[in-house]
Amino acid sequence: MPAAIPEDSVGLVTPQCLQFDQPLPLSCGRSLDHWELMIETYGELNADASNAILICHALSGHHHAAGYHSMDERKPGWWDSAIGPGKAIDTNRFFVVSLNNLGGCHGSTGPNSNNPDTGKPYGPDFPIMTVQDWVHSQARLADRLGIQQWAAVVGGSLGGMQALQWSITYPDRLRHCVVIASAAKLSAQNIAFNEVARQAISKDPEFHDGHYYEHNIVPRTGLMLARMVGHITYLSDDGMRDKFGRELKDGKLSFDFNPQFEVESYLQYQGERFSSSFDANTYLLMTKALDYFDPAGEHGHNLADALAPATCNFLVVSFTTDWRFSPERSRELVDALVAARKPVSYAEIDAPQGHDAFLIPIPRYMEVFSGYMNRIADALPQSEGGAPNAR
Repeated sequence: MPAAIPEDSVGLVTPQCLQFDQPLPLSCGRSLDHWELMIETYGELNADASNAILICHALSGHHHAAGYHSMDERKPGWWDSAIGPGKAIDTNRFFVVSLNNLGGCHGSTGPNSNNPDTGKPYGPDFPIMTVQDWVHSQARLADRLGIQQWAAVVGGSLGGMQALQWSITYPDRLRHCVVIASAAKLSAQNIAFNEVARQAISKDPEFHDGHYYEHNIVPRTGLMLARMVGHITYLSDDGMRDKFGRELKDGKLSFDFNPQFEVESYLQYQGERFSSSFDANTYLLMTKALDYFDPAGEHGHNLADALAPATCNFLVVSFTTDWRFSPERSRELVDALVAARKPVSYAEIDAPQGHDAFLIPIPRYMEVFSGYMNRIADALPQSEGGAPNAR
């Protein structure tokens, strides 16, 4: 628990669950007739609703991006390093909206929600979601909040894919698109890692073909293994060497198969913690959305053509040791944006932390991020007072 809430924190925040009764058609051919989104907001919406920022989360993210839910909460929201008064996304200047995507397991409608047709959790019967489906639901959210155009849509990793899709699907509804540690599609290697994770979950004896809710159990081993595999890909070789090296947990070899190296204990800890807080069906669903994302696929695999509808400005950021979403993938996106004659700024940040770097307040990264966001804020119309926000 924080001894005191830092001055640059958004403070104590309360999530809000919004209900939608208008059917949402999905890419898979099905629709959700009634659905809910769990959101948090920070800052105040200005009079003409021009200062709104949408935060899109990554695979295991959710609506709690900044601040604290209570004084008993040990850690703040997952992107607290970037969101708050005076931070890159300055809540003194912006109204920030963060949500848990459909299919998630932190309050929005997803596999662990009750199916109104059966009265039981959807489980594996919840429809497969795509990035485009999420963007459509986020557009409905914007309508509900009275936001006709986002000042920016911002996301890292899978969140960056959503930001990119916004620029294509709703080009008139955002002025800036910020894509961090992301790509316009997954590589074959990334798809392979996702499949290993899905197999670990689905082959767990306690998975029960996704109907584990009815057995009051969780496929904990499968989830743990999936997270361990994923976590390895989020770190870099340099980062793991600097953090763990080949240090032994107890200072000597035990000559058995129990964890002996610090890195083994770390991965087990991360896996165990994740398996008690995340839903297995949601993990399967989120990784499939990652695999399916490929906006150029409908345009003869020409990414510049896919980006043709975009009218916003772009910021693309990559990290040198990120091998899950390497700088090469970001440069491919930047090249396509240049070919499509779109205004784009690009920064490649030298950082040893791998893919996780986008969550860390690395000075050069925060300098670039803050500089770009301040330009957006400086262009906002000056007005007295503000409209009521959604909290």
